Amino acid sequence: MRKLSLVLVAALSGCNFAPQYREPVAPVSASFPVPPPAGEASAPLATELGWREFFLDPRLRALIERGLEQNRDLAQAYARIDQARAQYRIQETQRLPTLEGNAGATRSRQPLGLGGALPDDSGVTPGIEFSQYTANVGVSAFELDLWGRVRNLSEGQRQRYLASVEGARAFRLSLIAQIASTYFTIRGGEERIRLAEQSLEGRREGVRIARMRLDAGVTSTVDHDQAVLLLTQAETELADIQRITEQARNLLEVLAGGPQATPLPPSGPRGEQVRDIDAGLPSALLANRPDILQAEHNLRAANADIGAARAAFFPTISLTGTFGFASAALGNLANSGSEAWSFGGGLNLPIFDWGRRQAQVRLNEAQAAELTAAYQRTVQGAFLEVSDALVGRRRYADQIASQIRTLEAQQRLARTARLRYDNGIAIYLEVLDAERNLFSVGQQLIQLRAAELQNAVSLYTALGGGSFEQTGQADAGVPEM
Repeated sequence: MRKLSLVLVAALSGCNFAPQYREPVAPVSASFPVPPPAGEASAPLATELGWREFFLDPRLRALIERGLEQNRDLAQAYARIDQARAQYRIQETQRLPTLEGNAGATRSRQPLGLGGALPDDSGVTPGIEFSQYTANVGVSAFELDLWGRVRNLSEGQRQRYLASVEGARAFRLSLIAQIASTYFTIRGGEERIRLAEQSLEGRREGVRIARMRLDAGVTSTVDHDQAVLLLTQAETELADIQRITEQARNLLEVLAGGPQATPLPPSGPRGEQVRDIDAGLPSALLANRPDILQAEHNLRAANADIGAARAAFFPTISLTGTFGFASAALGNLANSGSEAWSFGGGLNLPIFDWGRRQAQVRLNEAQAAELTAAYQRTVQGAFLEVSDALVGRRRYADQIASQIRTLEAQQRLARTARLRYDNGIAIYLEVLDAERNLFSVGQQLIQLRAAELQNAVSLYTALGGGSFEQTGQADAGVPEM
C-alpha cells in the first residue's frame, strides 16, 4: 500500500506541458483622453459603489431589484454557471482513482455425467453442488497523469467555469444598465409628453382665436391655416412621443421580469438620480471589467488545452487492481485464507496516427492565438466605452448649459413675436416659427438631460461598477464552488 501511495503521488505531481500564461499586452493608453473635471478626486470609484448607492431614485432601485430577481435571461446565465461547474467537477474526478466495490453469491451444480459417470438406479446422474461467495474492492483503469494531460483537461474546465461566472456578472451589469437606461427614457418621455400637452392646449386656444379673428374679418385664412398647422404638428409630435414612451414601458416590463402586482415607490426629484464617480486609471479595467476577466479565463483554458494536446504524444499508463475475499462458505469469507487480489498495469502509445496529434496541438495553438486577439479587443472596447462616456459626461453638461440659454432666448422671442402680431407689426408666420422653435428647443433640452443620465449609467457600467459590492439574496450573484 505504501508503494501504491507513492505511485499515486508521483502521478498527481507529474510534468506539465502547458505554455506558461502571460497576460497579453493591453493595446491602450496609460490614461484616458479626457481629464477629470474639478472635484472628481473626492468622488468614489465605480467599483466601490454598489448599484444601490449609485442610483438615488427609489423607484429605479425597486425596478433593478425586481429585474435581478426575475429576469429570465439572467436566470439562463446563472444556469450556465451551474452547467460549467458540473462539467468541471466531472473532469476533476478523472484525476483521482475510482474505487468500486462489489459482492456476489452463487450456487452451482455440475453433473458427474460430463466425466463419464453413469446414472444411479433411479436414473439420476450424480453431480457436485457447491457455493461461491465473493466480496472485493478495486480500481479500474486509473491513468497515471505523468505528463499532465488529465490535469490540464481539468484546468481547462475550471477556467471555463470561471469564465461563465464572469459572463454572468457581465450580463448582470448589462441588465442593470438596460433597466436604468430604459427607465430614464421613460421619465424623459413623460416630461416630453407633459410639455407637448401644454403646448397643445396653447395651440388649440390659438386656433380658436384665429378662427374668431377670421370670422370677424380681422385676418385672412392664411393665419388661420398656419395656426391649424401649428396644432397638427404638436399633435403629431405628441403621438410620436407617446409611442416611444409606451414601447419603452413594454421593454422595461420584460427587463424587470414581467408585470408586477406590488406598486413601485414614487420617483425621486429630477436632479437626484445618480452619484458622481471617479473614472480611475485604465489599468483598473483589467481587474474590474467582467467581460475582460471572462476573456482572460477563456485564454487560460486554451493554454491548458495546449498542454493536454502536447501530453498526448507520451505514453498513457493505467493501473488496475482488486482486493477482496472468495470462499465456498459464507462463514469463511472473511478468513485470511480467503483473500483474493490482483494488480496490473498497461501502457498505450499510438505509433502512427497520420499527424492527428500534431494537428490537434496546432488547432489548440490557433485557438489560443484567436483568444489572445479577442482579449486585446475586449480591452480596447472597454477603453473605448469609458473614453466615450467621459467625453459624453463633459460635453452633455456643456450642451445642456447652452440649451438652457437657448430656451430662455427662444421664450423671449416667442413672447415678442406674439406681441408684435397682436399689435399688427408682424404676420402670423413669425409667431408660427417662434412657437415651433420654442417647442423644439424644449423637447431637445429634455432629451439631452435624459441622454446625460444614460451616459452616466454607461460610464458606471463601463468602469465595472459595483464589482466589490456585497450582493444580497435579491441578486445573489454566483454560487460558490
